[in-house]
Amino acid sequence: PDLPRQCPELRSSGSPACACLRELWLELLQSAGQVLRSRVAGLKVLFLNISRAVTHDVLIVFSPTEGPRTLNMTEKGKTGKIQLPREIFRSLSSRIARVVVTVLNIQQIGMFEESNQTGQVLDNTVVGIRVGETSISGLRDPVQLTFAHEQLPRAVTPQCVFWDASKGQAGGWSSRGCITQPGNKGTVCSCNHLTFFTLLLNPSLEGSTAQALMAVATTGCGVAVAFSIFTIAFCIFLRCRFRMEETLRTNLGLHMNLVGSLLLLNLAFLLNSGLSGGTRPGTCKVLGGITHYCLLCCFTWMALEGCHLYLLFVKVLGTYVRHYLVKLCLVGWGLPVLVVGVAGVIGSYGQYSIQTMDHQVIAHLCWITSKHLLVHYITNCGYFTLIFLFNTAVFGVVTQKSCSLRGTGAVQGDRKAWKVALVALGLFCLLGATWALAFLTHGTSSAPLLYLFTILNSLQGIFIFIWLVVLYYPKTKETAGSLSHTIRHDKTTAASQD
Repeated sequence: PDLPRQCPELRSSGSPACACLRELWLELLQSAGQVLRSRVAGLKVLFLNISRAVTHDVLIVFSPTEGPRTLNMTEKGKTGKIQLPREIFRSLSSRIARVVVTVLNIQQIGMFEESNQTGQVLDNTVVGIRVGETSISGLRDPVQLTFAHEQLPRAVTPQCVFWDASKGQAGGWSSRGCITQPGNKGTVCSCNHLTFFTLLLNPSLEGSTAQALMAVATTGCGVAVAFSIFTIAFCIFLRCRFRMEETLRTNLGLHMNLVGSLLLLNLAFLLNSGLSGGTRPGTCKVLGGITHYCLLCCFTWMALEGCHLYLLFVKVLGTYVRHYLVKLCLVGWGLPVLVVGVAGVIGSYGQYSIQTMDHQVIAHLCWITSKHLLVHYITNCGYFTLIFLFNTAVFGVVTQKSCSLRGTGAVQGDRKAWKVALVALGLFCLLGATWALAFLTHGTSSAPLLYLFTILNSLQGIFIFIWLVVLYYPKTKETAGSLSHTIRHDKTTAASQD
């Protein structure tokens, strides 16, 4: 009965044996036999026999200290409520259905602990409901659980969840099939299945912090638009001034396209945040698609910067491919069109509301709707993850290549080595690391991280402008010469080895 305490790895191990034991343990908890009731601390059980012909919903109350019991109309105090719809009993084949309601203290039980869990379980209490001998799901009339609590802190968002044994290696909390209705004295959870439920108290942003972040992002994007225009003008000036330096012209052309995608992204965000609240549904869908397209273009040009860096310093092919920059433009501006087109066909775009924990709307954006969040996770989160991993690998390869060239005398002097390293480090930090902060801000209410993420990414155009000025001006010939010398040396070395 005390299996989780005697076998700690049962809570986290993903081995088939542990998974089988966890399943058996959950079955025992749901059935709540006499042995468990007498020997497991933190387990309180209520058994009921309900007729299939019941004419009303079954009401049960529970509390963390006293456990579940039948409803007493004169009862007062901090008690939760369970409402089982009569639909459950009418769908059963047997005349009498056995109802088992368990209230568990997860600290004493030693189970229901998810790895990397950011939310806190309310009162460390989990409620299990079982009717009959088979699992019940897909209820049209959902079961309702009311978790009683005092006024929650402003920085906390309640979420109704159930224990999903198939999530991760050892199970985890999921909100699938459950609707959360917060209140001042309790939160109502409406779920279409029966299992183990609880109320997670997740950290969230306060309204003032969210509004401040929106203001910082809007201001930063406005400033970034101006600096992006300066950067494009600076790149055009250098390309015209050094027409004979093909490597330099290619590099600047690539940087100019990246800055151009950032310019469009900032303009789309400013237009989105300013117009989305009063736009028509059709216009909002178009605006959401344009914003998504600009974001994907930005990510794609980050990946192309990494590819160019790899070809330039490792394969030494970047400037010797015919119509090289034209081909990059076809990928950088064309690939996102296909993704946005597919997303638009399935109706992914529309109005998206940013809300605080008390459901106060901070802003309306034309973006991917809540019904199609899978599109966001795949095309944005998944796509950027692959790009970030690729650019990180390129950074490592280029760093190793630069060190090996210094050892052979291809790059002499600290300054030239610093120039080569700056190219790799600048691309890695400016074109990937700032966006990677999104992984640290997911599921957290850490205001400093959110401010850092918002400021760095909204001002990315300014950073690229400063980086290009320091890198290419006033010693542009020296920089281009250093790159050309590295390429020529690498080709000579490869030819001698052949």
